[in-house]
Amino acid sequence: MKRIVAGVLDVAYLEFGPPEGAPVILLHGFPYDAYAYEAVAERLAAAGWRSIVPFLRGYGATRFLSAETMRSGQQAALGADLLALMDALSIERAVLAGYDWGGRAACIVSALWPERVHGLVSSGSGYNIQDIAGSRKPLAPEQEFRFWYQYYFHSERGRAGLAANRSALCRLLWKLWSPSWAFDDATFERSAAAFDNPDFVDVVIHSYRHRFGGIPGDPALDGLEERLAALPDITVPSIVLQGEDDGVDPPEADDNDAPHFKGPYERRSFARAGHNLPQEVPRAYADAVLAVG
Repeated sequence: MKRIVAGVLDVAYLEFGPPEGAPVILLHGFPYDAYAYEAVAERLAAAGWRSIVPFLRGYGATRFLSAETMRSGQQAALGADLLALMDALSIERAVLAGYDWGGRAACIVSALWPERVHGLVSSGSGYNIQDIAGSRKPLAPEQEFRFWYQYYFHSERGRAGLAANRSALCRLLWKLWSPSWAFDDATFERSAAAFDNPDFVDVVIHSYRHRFGGIPGDPALDGLEERLAALPDITVPSIVLQGEDDGVDPPEADDNDAPHFKGPYERRSFARAGHNLPQEVPRAYADAVLAVG
């Protein structure tokens, strides 16, 4: 475990591989943590790569530097955190790989600062920048059903439920989202420790309320949110990974994300794999990182 001050955070992160290796930043989602990438990072280290695996804001040992900083989980905050981490580590360019929240951060930096990115691996949602202005348009009933937890978090009952039952609730999401992944208790408990972060509940609740336009974001991030509202295209070499058993964001027959990728682009899918692809198919995930690097 290492730490570095980056932007508004004191970031806790794992590092694998030689310091002089080609850098890749691996970014976890909700409700997971940096250990989701352990097997991927070990494979990349064997190939001579340097992997940086941070705990996102609200997770693990990562902490806010000031009590006055808004505990925002909005997309602009995740993107700003990633860019600040790259600056703090003096990483001029890197491969970015992420899923869920981490995939959102990776897509944002790839879209807005492509000169900092060698290549992108995004799993789950491929183009993971949120269309907040269009978020009130209803989805197909099946997808609305999969998003039940997001609507739960819109209520104070949901906030209380997450605070009181964070481990049980997150374990349920792991099962629902990766139904073919037979994770054991030890694997879950190691990651569940990251949910005891004192800012976890506030950051999660803000994330799911803000993405539907229900509450304001951090005023310091308004300019960045305005840029993201244009849904900028991604021009860096990109590979999108999707699990066919993903219980929250299953792949569609038509690749509706493809028009947002203007550079070299590929979509790969995996049978009997769900939402947490770094732990479910680590070899394939590492291969994708190597391919875009």
